[in-house]
Amino acid sequence: MFLNLIPKIFYERLEDGLTFFVDGLGFELVHRDGELAVVERDGAKAYIVQNAACAAQDRPELGIETDDIDAVFNEMSARCPQLLHPNLNRVTLRPWGAREFAMLDKTTVCVVFREWPDET
Repeated sequence: MFLNLIPKIFYERLEDGLTFFVDGLGFELVHRDGELAVVERDGAKAYIVQNAACAAQDRPELGIETDDIDAVFNEMSARCPQLLHPNLNRVTLRPWGAREFAMLDKTTVCVVFREWPDET
């Protein structure tokens, strides 16, 4: 019944969000009008919204699960190394069992890429 949970991410300037998600993380811009843009990649989707008041109140941390974190890390570190989070700038085994790395934009929106171990 549920298909997707799609976050709305607020930016003071819409272009800052598009720079991070499209230019930095390789998402595709699939819709844009006025103060809203929809970005998508490999089934992951987000709404980027220009709203300075909301952006001032919340800088989210988003998680994207992957089944090949090493390939994602290699792509992101080659595409935009300046966006690697200073505290998680390499694939790291976390205490909860996931392997993770993170990207951080200039407004402090954080995207954590995560791979869980196989259940086999």
